[in-house]
Amino acid sequence: MARNVKIGCCGFPRSKQEYYTRFSLVEIQSTFYHLPKPETAQKWREAAPQDFEFTLKAWQGITHLTKSPTYRKIIHKIPPEVRSHYGHFRNTEQVFDAWFRTKEIAEQLRASLILFQCPPDFQETEQAVADLHSFFSRIPKTSLRMAIEFRSPWREETIRALCRDYGLIHCVDPFKERALCGEVIYYRLHGKPPGRTMYRYTYTDDDLQRLVAWIDESKPTYILFNNTNMWRDALRFMDLLNGGKHAN
Repeated sequence: MARNVKIGCCGFPRSKQEYYTRFSLVEIQSTFYHLPKPETAQKWREAAPQDFEFTLKAWQGITHLTKSPTYRKIIHKIPPEVRSHYGHFRNTEQVFDAWFRTKEIAEQLRASLILFQCPPDFQETEQAVADLHSFFSRIPKTSLRMAIEFRSPWREETIRALCRDYGLIHCVDPFKERALCGEVIYYRLHGKPPGRTMYRYTYTDDDLQRLVAWIDESKPTYILFNNTNMWRDALRFMDLLNGGKHAN
């Protein structure tokens, strides 16, 4: 495999034990919907191989407003009187509590990176930019890498300034845009074309060859598949990097 390239899936498409036999990296998705107990995260860590790498998606209480349909999966309901205090990196007690709880799970997993996925309704406004600066300037320094994925148009200069000021990694789907900054490359492959059915897409051999060409071996590169065929596509891509043509 190309040096400095790590391949995995967003979530476990098969049992954890089978997954561990094929991959050495996973992005935990379930933490976005609800955070497990710290002792549960510790058990996940202990059950994985010693050199297995976890990244995780930050809890939606940091990034998403409670009107988001993603809150339907939440286990512990949020009281009505504080629902307006969550999401969009707001300067509230609830958002910072969500951060510290996310960080605690990351520490139990010995995760290398936390991903903040912004919702489509988090548009670039003066208030949104101010809230991002406030959030990232207030959270304590940590050895954890932090990546941010925008899902609405933001200006390049704004993204570069945030990355520069807080050491953030600009996470992108390389089939849609290019990463602007960060000490590592963090790609999440959602399928294509954009729309309701994009996650059902199966990457073609030509797609995977293009992905190989985009790898910058001067930086560690994480490639996480997030389509419905993620298991097969990730194995195919791994096989391609290893010089083969097909994955078993």
